[in-house]
Amino acid sequence: MAVIIRLARRGKKKQPYYRIVAADQRFSRDGRFLEIVGTYDPRKDQSDVKKEQAEKWVKNGAKISATVKKIFSKHGVAVTSK
Repeated sequence: MAVIIRLARRGKKKQPYYRIVAADQRFSRDGRFLEIVGTYDPRKDQSDVKKEQAEKWVKNGAKISATVKKIFSKHGVAVTSK
């Protein structure tokens, strides 16, 4: 099972709000996920990241999408596995 950390869209039409989730890459974008790692609101450019959970998934080999990588770098989450 390949895990990827990516955005899952929530919110109404023209009012997007995203959850940052760890999910199997075979799951649909807004479908099942393994764990919620944070949230992101692009209209206010605000994000909230659970740093310990994010680093746990990265350490266990989860891939990270490009947008989530930018959000993680703002919050100081290590984006490379050691």
